[in-house]
Amino acid sequence: MSIPTPDATIPTPTPAATHTPPPCSSPKNPFHPALAVTNIKNHIPIVLEMENVHFGTWVELFKIHARSHKVLHHIIPPEPGKEKKTPETDDEQELWATLDATVLQWIYSTISS
Repeated sequence: MSIPTPDATIPTPTPAATHTPPPCSSPKNPFHPALAVTNIKNHIPIVLEMENVHFGTWVELFKIHARSHKVLHHIIPPEPGKEKKTPETDDEQELWATLDATVLQWIYSTISS
């Protein structure tokens, strides 16, 4: 075992290099954080109306909520080159469709009729 000398440079690990987050879902763990939201109005208390001047606030809250629940790509396409892989298996396709429907429910639950 060698002891670094004061002149030796020790690379500082970056968070990305030291921690790879587990996938949101897998055949062994089909849970996705977006599916834990039972009432979107608890997170986004603004109801979007046609003449509502709070559109910008609603959009920002919605994007924050979608990002924190790992479904932002369902409402905002990723930048070119950063696209997620297309769901390949039946389970992946079903999860994608379920998450897409969940995001649509969130949107419709926060706009006036």
